[in-house]
Amino acid sequence: MSMQAEIIAVGTELLLGHTVNSDAAHVGRELSALGIDVLHSCVVGDNPGRLEEALREAFARSDLVITTGGLGPTEDDLTKETIAAVLEMPLEEDADSLARLKEYFGERRMGPNQYKQVLLPRGSQALPNRIGTAPGCYACRADGKAVAMLPGPPRELLPMLREQLVPILAARTQACICSHMVRTFAQGEGDAALRLAELTGLANPSTATYATDGEMFVRVTAKAASADAAEALAAPTLARVRELLGDVVYGVDVDNLESVVVPELARRGQTVATAESCTGGLLAASITDVPGSSAVFRTGVVTYANESKTRLLGVPEELLARVGAVSEEVARHMAAAVRERAGSHWGIGITGIAGPDGGTAEKPVGLVYIALAGADRTWLRVMRPQGRYMGRQWTRRRAVGHGLDMLRRALTGLEVELQASTRGRF
Repeated sequence: MSMQAEIIAVGTELLLGHTVNSDAAHVGRELSALGIDVLHSCVVGDNPGRLEEALREAFARSDLVITTGGLGPTEDDLTKETIAAVLEMPLEEDADSLARLKEYFGERRMGPNQYKQVLLPRGSQALPNRIGTAPGCYACRADGKAVAMLPGPPRELLPMLREQLVPILAARTQACICSHMVRTFAQGEGDAALRLAELTGLANPSTATYATDGEMFVRVTAKAASADAAEALAAPTLARVRELLGDVVYGVDVDNLESVVVPELARRGQTVATAESCTGGLLAASITDVPGSSAVFRTGVVTYANESKTRLLGVPEELLARVGAVSEEVARHMAAAVRERAGSHWGIGITGIAGPDGGTAEKPVGLVYIALAGADRTWLRVMRPQGRYMGRQWTRRRAVGHGLDMLRRALTGLEVELQASTRGRF
């Protein structure tokens, strides 16, 4: 019989809608990959009485309870205190957690509100927080039922969940899990699901598609008696996913496009320069976020105004007057000019209307031109608005993704100029 679990997200801000409860989705996916059935998921405000009620109901139904949030230094962070009372496991100082907290603060003063974060239920196992200050913990009752407490912010929760809690739970379920993330760009989730239909109904290995903000990824998970056996079980499915999706796959177990493009440029000893209008330097920032980018990134210019396009990139005033700044011709000129002036192997130019204002019938909000200039050719992609306008930040990030994907494809000899009709919504 499989283990049964419940998720309790703690925080009044979640109830009021000030914060979206993405934690439950993250935790649910990890538990599902371990073969653990999630029976219930709920949100409780920062109220000890209601949290205690939710905990007692959860323990009556399930083998494992996972809480998210309420572990911080403020007065309303009372998750540990409430759980300790329910479990009848008094709070005690955890020496390793205290040492980590002192290292985090260094010479800065650490007040009593910070110190309370290192008080954990007696007999529990600390889960160190490598991003923030609040450690999590895992505790078992005498009857074998367990609780895991995780921090609320996803950037703190995810590493703790995947790197520390998952191995604990995998050992308890007496199985080894391997999970791989196949990352794609310019691939719609619906189309991907159709392509992967032969795989998505399988239980082990399991294959699931997930849509994020502007990208889609596929997770392949296998469970076996040993780590090597799990990897061997997952390998054919992973290869089949890549085969079925084709060249929209830009990597497996990678963070993002820039983490693939920058090392590839470095491997080839090549460089890139950027000229941006509507993205306002977001492309340059994405590239320079990657360690080692100084070896491959020459320069980036933000030519937001027409005057700067002419002064810094030599875009003819006559061209701007005739076709406008948001045009194929200007994007191509920006890419080629920044490449030449920076002395780089590649140049990327982006110009468009990020919105929400500034569109016309001929050039609607969301229209963006992205150009990639190489030594012998300049390629172009066009983001045309289709359906609902997705917002200014989505449009800007999507344009940056296209610039990076075009460069990835050019570096590896793939088709660069894709059509929206065959590659999902641009």
